[in-house]
Amino acid sequence: MSLPLTRKDLMIVNMGPQHPSMHGVLRLIVTLDGEDVIDCEPILGYLHRGMEKIAENRTIIQYLPYVTRI
Repeated sequence: MSLPLTRKDLMIVNMGPQHPSMHGVLRLIVTLDGEDVIDCEPILGYLHRGMEKIAENRTIIQYLPYVTRI
């Protein structure tokens, strides 16, 4: 991100997630000049459901209902 040297009052705000079920999925780092958005950097996360851990101790027949729900 290259900014002009005349801008000195920039604010960097960490936005997101907007809903509790979105924890770690999307985060936005927004650079503001007053009310104007100068830059927005999206950071995509990984939604981990623990499916691998559940599958470790089960047979394929026991694990099949978990796979079909996704």
